[in-house]
Amino acid sequence: MVLAGVLGFPVAHSRSPAMMNAAFAELGLDWRYVKLPVPPERFAETARALPGSGFRGTNVTIPHKLAAHAMADELTPAAAAIGAANTLTFEDGRVLADSTDAGGLLDALGDDPRGRRALVLGAGGAGRAAVWALRDEGAEVAVWNRTPERARALAAELGVAHAERPGRPADLLVNATSLGLHGEDLPAELDLEPAAVVADLVYGPAPTALCRWAEAAGARVVDGLEVLVRQGARSLERWTGRAAPLDTMRRAARAV
Repeated sequence: MVLAGVLGFPVAHSRSPAMMNAAFAELGLDWRYVKLPVPPERFAETARALPGSGFRGTNVTIPHKLAAHAMADELTPAAAAIGAANTLTFEDGRVLADSTDAGGLLDALGDDPRGRRALVLGAGGAGRAAVWALRDEGAEVAVWNRTPERARALAAELGVAHAERPGRPADLLVNATSLGLHGEDLPAELDLEPAAVVADLVYGPAPTALCRWAEAAGARVVDGLEVLVRQGARSLERWTGRAAPLDTMRRAARAV
């Protein structure tokens, strides 16, 4: 049996195991995908030890995406440009880091963002991927973060604008913060402006407060589960060389 998993802290909420194991079964692969709760101080040593236990690769979630980039032996062009990684592949004693977050977000959005005003909330690993992906596809991108210095630094690094406030008008709004992870309401101080398309990278047992707000405002909503499916599909294809069964993955992710 070949192993894969998701490294995070916390990771109990992850639906990736249900989604990926359903995909492996559909493809007839003798693979198993598991949750790997690892605190930050143990991340690098744990990741490097996994191949010895039969792991072919892992996904990486909060708060390890920058650490995954830093510890890798080799980076894909996307991971190198973004400065963060969410997918590790173990090959011949080396660790290859990739960012399927970027392509997964674009796949989930479906529409070409070229020429659109995009506002990304969050300057962590997921935010970096969203900013880079949208900028690379020709969107006019601004990034906001609760800690302004982080947003300014990311904006300068990737050549986008820094949004002084989260209520900046945009055609496309992407939440790449952890807001909604625990079912909390939207903080009043966010004072968001309605957008035509709203993508929330967070998911939970019910639609997040941001998704509910966006739907009530008439936006086209792309929820975190669709983004999860799309980035997971790209990871699976990198590890196995097989086309991902998207419908199977989508049903499994939404059935948990």
